[in-house]
Amino acid sequence: MLDQESILEVLMFTLGGEHYGINILSVQEIRGYEQVTQIANAPEYLKGIVNLRGIIVPIVDMRIWFGQLEPTYNQNTVVIVLNLEERIIGMVVDSVSDVMALDAGQIKGPPAMGAAMEATFLLGVATVDELTVMLLSIDKLMTSVALGSAIQQVSA
Repeated sequence: MLDQESILEVLMFTLGGEHYGINILSVQEIRGYEQVTQIANAPEYLKGIVNLRGIIVPIVDMRIWFGQLEPTYNQNTVVIVLNLEERIIGMVVDSVSDVMALDAGQIKGPPAMGAAMEATFLLGVATVDELTVMLLSIDKLMTSVALGSAIQQVSA
């Protein structure tokens, strides 16, 4: 959590009509969705890999990971390329909306979520204008047991 004087800059994006944010420092670049090379026997949420300037990048569709049954791929579909501890990962989202600077007063602690989403993946919840934005700990999410092991197999 932030101390009282801290400002957190987040990239805001949507998944299935819900608003999320991640620390902008984790974002390497934002790209339009392009066809991926599929991997045999990979989980459904691991769409495949792309060659990004000589680096093989696993692409995770967060919409599938978060339970959206039939995500559509259109001109708004975006891949956020993350740089997490020397590992490059792409995550597919419905759209990217803005970069926002949030102060500690705008961020509340994570609610008790039960099985819907482990609280360890949630930094907190922010209110921006009329929107409720769930702030993800993207490094913890991408290195979680299920997601991390699938990505590790592709990256190895």
